[in-house]
This record gives sequence, structure tokens and C-alpha cells, in this order.
Amino acid sequence: MGTFAKSFRELEVYRTGLDLVLEVHAFSRTLPNDERYCLADQMRRASRSICSSIAEAWRKRRYSAAFVSKLNDAEAEASEMQCWLDVSKLLGYMDKKTYDKLDERYERIIAQIATMSRNPEKWCKIG
Repeated sequence: MGTFAKSFRELEVYRTGLDLVLEVHAFSRTLPNDERYCLADQMRRASRSICSSIAEAWRKRRYSAAFVSKLNDAEAEASEMQCWLDVSKLLGYMDKKTYDKLDERYERIIAQIATMSRNPEKWCKIG
């Protein structure tokens, strides 16, 4: 959508991230009780931070450096989420099919954020 988006809510990367918040939340509820206040909280926080950083980046797009900085935060949170997926799979909490599906979606988010970061001029025009 680039320059045609009127709101961060119109961005595919934001909408995908929001969908993943729901999926991660549902998964986190399946974790054993001893992981509910550790792994579950980390996963919920990281998944939500991706969306909030994208929303913040959108509001900071008057300044391309600030826009890219917040996108970098979103990208870092998506990578952190991949780490938590690795941990979940390694500990046997997540099956390979679920892991592969979620990891692929986070890879797509990372790629979309990287594209936006490399071309901030397409996103930083405010009209």
C-alpha cells in the first residue's frame, strides 16, 4: 500500500502481525502452568510489540530516521518471537507443523519490515 495507506491499520504487515498476536496468545494458553509466567509472557509481549512498533513507526514517518528506527524495533521483536518459537519447539511444546507455519509468517513480516526500512521515502510522505 505504501503511500496510499492512510493508517497503519491498512498495512499488510500490521494486519499480519495482529493476526499472529491472536495465534500466539492461543498457543501460549496451551503451555504448561510452569511456563505461563515465563515463556508465555515473553511470547505475548514480543508478538504485541511488533504491532505497536509498526504503529509507532507510522506516526513517526515525518522523520525518516525515526520511522526506520521504530521499524528496526519491530524487526527485532519479530526475530525475538522466532527465538521463542525455537524454544517452544525444542522443549516439545510446539509441533513441527505449527512451528513451520508460524516461523514462515514471522519471516514474511521481517521481509516486509526490511523492505519498508530500505525504502523509507515511499512511506514517509505525509499527505
